[in-house]
Amino acid sequence: MEIRQPIHSDHAKTLDTTGLREQFLVESIFRPDEATLTYSQIDRIIVGGIMPVTKAVTFSPELGKHTGTDYFLQRRELGLINIGGAAVVLVDGRTFEVGPKEALYIGQGAKEVAFRSADSAQPAKLYFNCAPAHTSYPHKKVTLAEASPETLGDPKTSNRRTIYKFLVPDVLPTCQLLMGMTELEEGSLWNTMPCHTHDRRMEVYFYFGMSDNAVVFHMLGQPQETRHLVVRNEQAVISPSWSIHSGVGTQAYTFIWGMVGENQVFKDMDHVPMTALR
Repeated sequence: MEIRQPIHSDHAKTLDTTGLREQFLVESIFRPDEATLTYSQIDRIIVGGIMPVTKAVTFSPELGKHTGTDYFLQRRELGLINIGGAAVVLVDGRTFEVGPKEALYIGQGAKEVAFRSADSAQPAKLYFNCAPAHTSYPHKKVTLAEASPETLGDPKTSNRRTIYKFLVPDVLPTCQLLMGMTELEEGSLWNTMPCHTHDRRMEVYFYFGMSDNAVVFHMLGQPQETRHLVVRNEQAVISPSWSIHSGVGTQAYTFIWGMVGENQVFKDMDHVPMTALR
């Protein structure tokens, strides 16, 4: 497990490209037959990917030493969204079949969890966010149709998109984790612009559905001190509460957003006027 420390906004202003990438960009999410985990001390979120190919992937008992618990999910909840082939997930004896662009919520206290692909020729790619939890809520699969879809934006502003809210209070109960997926229509390139911050939550963006030569210019930093990262396919950006999180791509793409923090009010945002950006 890779550990990322919190970073103050004043410190972030001083970083060059390499420094920004080291602090905020997660470059390697999926590796065959492994689970990758990046632990951010910002609200204690864990970001990662699971890609079972030739065998089932499980969480090592040694992960408990990183969380100070007997086993990984003893005091944590986990949400995943599948961006690959069909997956089969076993949670304490229960079996969940999770298809492409479907989600699974695993409640706090799950002890024996295993992930495998239904077809090794089309391996599953399970992107997940994991957060501290104080209550055990039921495990639940969420389909694309159940994910409270909402279409926003306009082709004139290059941001026509559909937001799928998989893990939100209207769909299922969680302790603090929110997750969803935003899919841009062809010809639309911008996400989350006009931008916002939310002092009460941090957020992670995971970009995918891009060709090898495509990039997203992800905007971060305080509204009056903006910076950017060049993000490629299947990479994630950690966004502190003080930072904007927005991007523009060289082609249409899809991204998964996950939030952890003080509340679960989706629209709790501090909007930034376009005239205030610098």
